[in-house]
Amino acid sequence: MATKILEKAKSFYDTYERNPSADKKMPHYCPGCGHGNVHKMIAEALDDFGVADKSILISPVGCSVFAYYYFDVGNIQAAHGRAPAVATGIKRAHPDSVVISYQGDGDLAAIGTAEILHAANRGENLTVFFVNNAIYGMTGGQMAPTTLVGQKTTTTPLGRQPGNEGFPIKVAELISQLEAPVYVERVSLVDNKLRAKARIAIRKAIKNQVDNLGFSLVEILSPCPSGWKLDPVDSLKWIEENMHKNFPIGVFRDLTKEVEPYKIEKVNPNSDEIINLLDISGENDLSLKSTETSDKYKNPEIKIAGFGGQGILLMGAALAQAGMFADYHVSWLPSYGPEMRGGTANCHVNVRSKEVGSPMVSLPTVLIGMNRPSLEKFENDVVPGGIIIYDSSLIDIKPKRTDIEVLAIPATKMADDIGNTRIANMLVMGAYIGYTNLLPKEAIYESLKTAIKRKRFIEINEKAVDAGYEFGKSHRK
Repeated sequence: MATKILEKAKSFYDTYERNPSADKKMPHYCPGCGHGNVHKMIAEALDDFGVADKSILISPVGCSVFAYYYFDVGNIQAAHGRAPAVATGIKRAHPDSVVISYQGDGDLAAIGTAEILHAANRGENLTVFFVNNAIYGMTGGQMAPTTLVGQKTTTTPLGRQPGNEGFPIKVAELISQLEAPVYVERVSLVDNKLRAKARIAIRKAIKNQVDNLGFSLVEILSPCPSGWKLDPVDSLKWIEENMHKNFPIGVFRDLTKEVEPYKIEKVNPNSDEIINLLDISGENDLSLKSTETSDKYKNPEIKIAGFGGQGILLMGAALAQAGMFADYHVSWLPSYGPEMRGGTANCHVNVRSKEVGSPMVSLPTVLIGMNRPSLEKFENDVVPGGIIIYDSSLIDIKPKRTDIEVLAIPATKMADDIGNTRIANMLVMGAYIGYTNLLPKEAIYESLKTAIKRKRFIEINEKAVDAGYEFGKSHRK
């Protein structure tokens, strides 16, 4: 005789060790909160489809972030609103995985509007669960994009007014107007009958991804008793009497029987195919002679910083490309302020003999500072025994550190003598290569051909590299 065993889904942790509450066996959500219902439905589906071991849950800021307390799957936290963008990257990197974006209305329908629209419009093979409780539940009960007209919140004490705050955004209707989404449905957690329908919708959205059918979104009308200042029973009545009128439940799009499954093709091009794809044929056949450099200068982690407009990012990109031409593993990660020209800018560069694990450079072995604020800001980050190279034409102080090597080069003055102060960045890059002998100078020349768009400027930049190289070479330890 068959026996049905009712137990907690295996996709949940046995004990919620990440939960800061004293009771590690119980969830921490407020009484009457809908997240627990949705969690259970998702976990049961993952168990039944046998995909928990290859599932990855993306949760952003808000109450949705706490999903990682409970789900025994891959968990990644995304910045506010960015879950669909992160999910896209994860899914494309791991196409055989099941990637779920789990978001609230203050996240998906506000700061994350662009991300969800474009992920849906591309038809990413993702599953999105959108918990709509018409309020910012975690941060104080402020108005959300889904807050109803007339609804009182901490930021709309007189009720939401269309003339001031606009109308509530209807996400399911919005997404269903795009061509690419396969399945869009809005469900509710008001009673057992509607919860059963919600369970079916959640299972279908996950199964669509398992079957490689494309983008699915389920919007879930969920109670927030704490944010609404209602008890759990009254909060369910409020959904039925108010939210159902403004957010009608039902299927808005269902093409699951009409679309063909995605064909997942893993593309692993070899080096020759990459060269052809990037149209850089021949550039790898430089026959560059390897340089001999001291062990302390090998595998540098470089931070280059200065004002926007000094060619900081260009220097980093050219240096990384030169490293690639010399057959190193490289990475280049730019970072700049909103001002661009005149604002701060820096970039992270790795030039390594082995694969680069992370493009971030938090503790540089080399700091190239092109202005005083950059030197002052990043000097203490340099590892002991590292190098600081700075433009002494613009920086009127010296590094305070005594446990590092320092190379001061009057780059701006030297650039002016050559004929253009804007080539100071190439002087500094040449000085770094000359000082460390990390790369052959010819690799820098080749990188300039792709880094500098206006070909008439290549010659003067090569002169700058030569001058900087000789300066750095003459100061070798």
